[in-house]
Parts: sequence; structure tokens; C-alpha cells
Amino acid sequence: MTDDPFLQPIARRWIPREMLEPPSLDHSQLSEPIERRYALLINPFYAKDANASFGKHVLTPSLALTSFAATTPAHWRVEYWDENLLDGRPPFRPMPEVVGITVHLTFATRAYELADWYRARGSKVILGGLHVLSCPEECAPHADALALGDGVQLWPRILHDLEQNNLQPRYAASYENDYCEDPAPRREILPRRNFLTTTSLIATRGCHNRCGFCYLATDGLRMPYRMKHPQQIVEEFKADDQPYAVFIDNNLGSRRDYLHALCSALRPLKKIWSAAVTIDVTDDPSLIRNMALAGCTGVFIGFESLSDENLSDSHKKTPKTSDYARRVRILHDYGIQVNGSFVLGFDHDRKDVFVRTAEWIEENRLECATFHVLTPYPATPLFRQMECQGRILHRDWSLYDTSHAVFRPKHMAPEELEHGYAWIYQRLFSHASIWRRRPEQWQAIPLYLAMSYLYKRSNRFWHLLIKHDLVNPVWKPLVEMTRWRHVRYRRQLAEQELPVGSPGQVVSAGV
Repeated sequence: MTDDPFLQPIARRWIPREMLEPPSLDHSQLSEPIERRYALLINPFYAKDANASFGKHVLTPSLALTSFAATTPAHWRVEYWDENLLDGRPPFRPMPEVVGITVHLTFATRAYELADWYRARGSKVILGGLHVLSCPEECAPHADALALGDGVQLWPRILHDLEQNNLQPRYAASYENDYCEDPAPRREILPRRNFLTTTSLIATRGCHNRCGFCYLATDGLRMPYRMKHPQQIVEEFKADDQPYAVFIDNNLGSRRDYLHALCSALRPLKKIWSAAVTIDVTDDPSLIRNMALAGCTGVFIGFESLSDENLSDSHKKTPKTSDYARRVRILHDYGIQVNGSFVLGFDHDRKDVFVRTAEWIEENRLECATFHVLTPYPATPLFRQMECQGRILHRDWSLYDTSHAVFRPKHMAPEELEHGYAWIYQRLFSHASIWRRRPEQWQAIPLYLAMSYLYKRSNRFWHLLIKHDLVNPVWKPLVEMTRWRHVRYRRQLAEQELPVGSPGQVVSAGV
């Protein structure tokens, strides 16, 4: 592949129609009998990006719906439905008394279609999620009630009022309650065969950064940093009986003393996990060692940009980009893979940003990388700035998916930004790039290649796995092999003061 992304066209990638279009709803369908005290929780369909992996959304389920389910009274029947698992339209025989739908701006239109369909047939519809918080007036016509804020606190109140025929149009809650009092998610309602692991964990809420482009900067969203007791997380991990867990915290490393304590609690489990952290977690190499000893196989790090000016404009507190490479090396020295996340299209980005970013990733042997077109989410500082400057191109929320340019970049055309985004994914997914980024230890290469090819170059394979409910059965042997190798590596690490090199993992954060 040429080093200039603009000298050749980008090959059109294959993608099946059912990953681009949601299952159809039959609007001629007559109303079915309503089953009282039956709640249906829906994660709506969204169109997949042909450039990225189709496996991303089946790594682990969202915690929102299972957390609501955990607060549902015992006399209610609860069902979970994720349209992205390719099992067709959500159930309607019998018709649920209440339908809870999580709304994100990229699938807001689909959420409204589902809401309108169920309401027309007698169900009460509750809409919640970040898009409801940022655009409540847009959402309100499609719902019987809106849940603004922490749904774990709101869901029991909503069901109680529904039983009393006293449902209110809006419910609001902050995120300032004692997080330790939240019940563990109700994971038994999940289809276990459909996810690489059903053990998605969240130990903390919030982040010490408040980047202008991040959803945590949404107007009206105040999420102070809160922590669960480490032993609560241990019990959740053990109860779900999976070898691998994914922490979906915004930043598990915001409080290093807490992460030290969490690692101490997780270490006896002899399981493996991955998490999102910021690169400054490497300020304390002893913490990285403790993470490895506790089973951390990979971290998802939002590098965002290799430009200090871009990071300063975004108000991200981070070390100098010139020190990124040294810090990545610390993680690699302890056998922890790095999935780097990069945002493209900042105001200091020019057309050379794609090649420079790709070369840096390859030079520093990042095992995985994720890319996003800079996207001004509604009600964030970035959106307000872009709107004041007249740079917002449209408000078609379905295209606010971080793979489309929805604003006018400063130093390139929107079409060039999208072209560069597609190019850098194809570059990093190429045979040559995968080989350049191989681990230095030869023992780690086979499992690294397995991860890279199975995840990054097997979209047709992923489609079949998802379609036929085979994600967990097919991946589980590789995950178990990874866990076994990592347990052996940890024994060696515990006996030595210096790092002993990568054990060769196949799973990492963000896969």
C-alpha cells in the first residue's frame, strides 16, 4: 500500500446488508395481547462500519440494560434483546407491558421507530441513555416517559408508578449516590453464546479528564468519580464464571491507589481482564506490574492525537506526546498489550496526519489500534464551538458515528478526512502492518497473529459467528489458552524484580 493515502482509491469493503439495515417492523401487524408485568429491554440496531471489525460490538454486552434489570421487582418478568446480534426484530408475542430502550445518537432514529411501533400497540415505552439527556425535547414525542440520568435509580420508580397508573413524563436522577449500593448487573438474562464474554465490569464512574469532545462533557451530565469496593468486583467476576472480563470504566486508572487495591483483590482469581486507562497510569511502574500480576492482558488507551497542540485544545490532561513511546514500552515490558485509540480531524491535523499516525503505531508495535473521525456530539463544548463557527455540516445523527465527517475540518476537506480514515484502517489491517507490529518476543508472535487475523481480517467470519450464535464457543478455547499462559507468566513475574516479557496474549481491550 502506498504511503500517500490520497494517491490511490480505497477499496470498497464487503459488508452484508443485515449489518447495514435493521430488521423490518411490520406496521400492518395487529395488536397482540399485553402481558402484564413483562418488561422488554432493547438495545437498538446501528449500522456497522465496513472498515472496522464486525466483532467489536460482541466483545461484551453493555451494562446499562442488565443493570436496570437488576433493580426490577421480582414479580416482573424481564427480557433482554440486542438487535445487533442478528436474531431479527424484538419479540412482540405477547406484547410487553413496558419497553425500555437505550438511545444513542447514532441509532436514535431506530430507537424512535421501535418506540413508536410498540406504543401504537399498547406498550408503555421508556427512553433512556445519553441522547435523552442531551436532546430530551427531540426524544419526548416518542416516549411515554424519559429517564434522564442514572437509570439504576430511576427504573424501580418508573415501574412502581406504572403499576399505580401514575407514570410521569420525565424522571431525573444524578450520579452522586453511593455507588457501592448499586446491585450487580443481572447477567443471567444475557445470551452467553453471543458474546466473547458476558463479564463486563464497571468498578468506577467518571474520569479525571473532561475532554471537550467526550460525551462526559455533555451539558447537564455531572459524573463525579465514584468507586465500588474491590471485593464487590471480585464477587461479580466469580459469579459470572467466565475466564475473561472487560472493564468498561471510562478510566480505571483515575485513582491509582484504588487500582492498586483492586489489583490486589483480583490477583487470587487467576483470571484475565482488560480495561481502559489513560497513558499517565505509567507514572507508577509498580502499578503496571500489579496490573499484570492481577491478570491484565491489555489496555485501551485514548492517545487521541500525537500533537500536543490538539490535546491542549481539547483540555486533555496527558503527558507530552514525545514521551508516549517510552510509556508504551513500560506496558509491553510487563506483557500488557496496547490498543491505541486515535481521533482524526483536529484543528492542528493536516493531510499528513494519517501516515504519521500509522508509522508511529507500527514503530511502537501497538498490537491494536482504533480510529475515530472527530465528532462533535450534541451538547458538548466541541459541538457548541463548531456550531458558533458555522462548521457543523448537518444534524443527521446516524452519521455521527465517528466514521463520517459531520463538520468542516480546518486543513482538509470533509471527503479527505473520511478517505484518510478509511486508508489508515486498511493500512493497519494489512499483512505488512500486522507483521511490522509483531511482538519482539518470538513466543508471543503466534497468538498475536491469531488475534490480528481473527479479529481484524475476518469480517465474513465474524458475520457467521454472530449470525449463528457461535462467538463464545469459537473464541473460548483461545481465551482459555491465553488465561493459562498468563497464569504461568504471572508466576514467573512474581519471582523476578525485572519484567520477563510478553506471555503472548490473544485478547486485549477493545477487541
